[in-house]
Amino acid sequence: MPSDFTEKPLTSRAVYSGRLLTVKEDEVELPDGGHARREYVLHPGAVVIIPMPDADTLLLEHQFRYPLRRHFLELPAGKIESGEPPEETAKRELLEETGYRARDWSFLTTLHPCVGYSDERIELFLARDLAFEGHPGEDDEFIETVSMSIDDALARIFAREITEAKTILGVLWADRLRRA
Repeated sequence: MPSDFTEKPLTSRAVYSGRLLTVKEDEVELPDGGHARREYVLHPGAVVIIPMPDADTLLLEHQFRYPLRRHFLELPAGKIESGEPPEETAKRELLEETGYRARDWSFLTTLHPCVGYSDERIELFLARDLAFEGHPGEDDEFIETVSMSIDDALARIFAREITEAKTILGVLWADRLRRA
C-alpha cells in the first residue's frame, strides 16, 4: 500500500477571482508536521471533443491563443458552464466552434492536465456521425475548422507542429480507436 502524504489545509484565501479562474493561496500542514504554502488555480472544468467525420478523419480548429501569442491547431473544446452536464457542454461546443452536430457520442475519459497547480478536469468525448448545420460561432472567437486525416495529425504532432496537450492526447486516442 502506498504511503499517505496527504497535506492538511490550515488557511485559505482567494488571491484573484475572475470570470474563468480563481487563484488561491493556502497554508498547509505537511505529513511530517511542517508547514508550506500552496498556490493553485480553481477551474470550472472543460470538455474536449474528438470529432470524426469518418474512421480516418478529424475536425480540428485553427485559432490564435493570446497567452502564448500564436496560432494553434486544436481539437474543439470549451468550458463547462455551472450546472451544465459535460455531454451537453460537448454538444454545445462542437456546434458553436465547428457548425457540426454529432448523432453518436461516447465519453472516453477524464484528463487532469495540470495537477501541480490546478484542479482543472477535462472530459474527453468522441463524436461520430457528424452533420453540418451551420456555424453560429461566438462574438469573441475567431476559429477556422480544418479537416485532417489522423495520419496527418500524427505527423504534425511528431514534427512538433501540434503541441497543445489535450489535442495530442485526443489524436493519439483517435488513432488507437481506429486500430481497435
